[in-house]
Amino acid sequence: MTAGIIEKPLFQKIVELDKRLSGRFIELDPSGYFIIAIDFKKQELIVELYSNDLNEQGQAIDPETGQPIACKGGGARTPIRTYKGQSAKELGIQLTEGSAPHPLSRIDHALYLGRELQRAEQCLLTGNEYIQD
Repeated sequence: MTAGIIEKPLFQKIVELDKRLSGRFIELDPSGYFIIAIDFKKQELIVELYSNDLNEQGQAIDPETGQPIACKGGGARTPIRTYKGQSAKELGIQLTEGSAPHPLSRIDHALYLGRELQRAEQCLLTGNEYIQD
């Protein structure tokens, strides 16, 4: 194997592993959840923070209706806060440094967000579509 070249079998293994791990149960962060988007015209990443309340099953529910929030579709929600930047690092610093409170209360959520911001940054640089995991 040459440095910098990924053998296809390893690539396939990683894709399959990531797909399997993405299907596992995760506890939601009571501080809220994030939606990541790219504005290609402004050349920036956008991260919106939304509040959530959790029911006994750990599902995010609408604080007004008490009903579970659908992952896709449903009504429009208003973010608590919007963060913008050109790089994953810039946004990571906005989300985790400086005066508290920070919008993350779980380390697994912070790690997930870091991975997703890196993916979104790569899409911003390459012009590819970004779909949040």
